[in-house]
Amino acid sequence: MGIKIDIPIGMMVTDVVRSFFQKPVTRQYPFERKEAPESFRGKLMWDLSKCTGCQLCIRECPANAIELIVIDKAAKRFVMCFHTDRCTYCSQCTINCRFNCLDLSHTEWELAALSKEPFTVYYGLAADIEPYLEQAGDSDE
Repeated sequence: MGIKIDIPIGMMVTDVVRSFFQKPVTRQYPFERKEAPESFRGKLMWDLSKCTGCQLCIRECPANAIELIVIDKAAKRFVMCFHTDRCTYCSQCTINCRFNCLDLSHTEWELAALSKEPFTVYYGLAADIEPYLEQAGDSDE
């Protein structure tokens, strides 16, 4: 009661012989890289100078991948925490941002890592990020 497959052997032999004389289709990644298209959705990029802190991006993110820590809204001092491991790259945040301060990069898309730390990205001024990270580290203990 086995399944019988009728494939002419002559057809297989011609395919095998033809493949000896053709160039392989497979790219030797990561040595040969192809440019990603402009519409590709990679890592989330944030422009602090355009952000007003309206937090519409946070409300519209279905994966809760974005956090915005407001330090001083009047002085436009914010820290954005982006969780790449939660993001579904749906682009809802970039579509709903009224000030065009969010964009999904088409150049930074290789986001694999061996540990969990690289999956949390902090955007903002270094002077604002460091105290926030120290405060978060103290609360973990």
